[in-house]
Amino acid sequence: MFNETSFEVFQVEGLDERMAAIRKDIQPVFQSLNEYFKAKLEPEVEDELFIHIAQHIRRTVHPPENTWSALSRQKRGYKMEAHFQLGIFPEYVFMWLSIIDQPKGKEQMADALLAHPEWWTNLPKDFVFNKDHTKSDYEPLTHEAFEKALQRLKKVKKSELQIGRIIPKDSEWDLERMRQYMLETYQALVPIYIGLKEVGE
Repeated sequence: MFNETSFEVFQVEGLDERMAAIRKDIQPVFQSLNEYFKAKLEPEVEDELFIHIAQHIRRTVHPPENTWSALSRQKRGYKMEAHFQLGIFPEYVFMWLSIIDQPKGKEQMADALLAHPEWWTNLPKDFVFNKDHTKSDYEPLTHEAFEKALQRLKKVKKSELQIGRIIPKDSEWDLERMRQYMLETYQALVPIYIGLKEVGE
């Protein structure tokens, strides 16, 4: 599970050195947690899910400022559709349902979310959203703000949207409670995931 060492990875200088620390201290946690989530979520989404772990292979100089993993129906990748994402910034761990990097049908997904506010208006009060997967900024999930973000997702070509929860770095949770909170986050997002999946079919 994530611990203080996980966050210290982002203090390691140098691309190769930080990537070695990510592979040692974070990626095994991604693998273990995603295997657990995969087993729990597949019956709910009625699809096989594949685990993807970011390798940051396009980086040649600058070490990654965050890192992540994904659960997707697609074996060869995850960014082409809405997917579950688990990752870590220096400030927090995140659990998102992500629409990033201009997937096919992005505008239709935005329309579906606008047409079905019941998918997201009844989510737990601590849910938040993010409009750029490369930045750690996030906002409370209010109706007005999220609707505005959906309009942006529909109209702006390079726009993105992620919805879910975060666990701040200084949270003092036991490991089982943290894992359960993560799972409950994804389970709350399953109706949206299914709705968006149907848009792309």
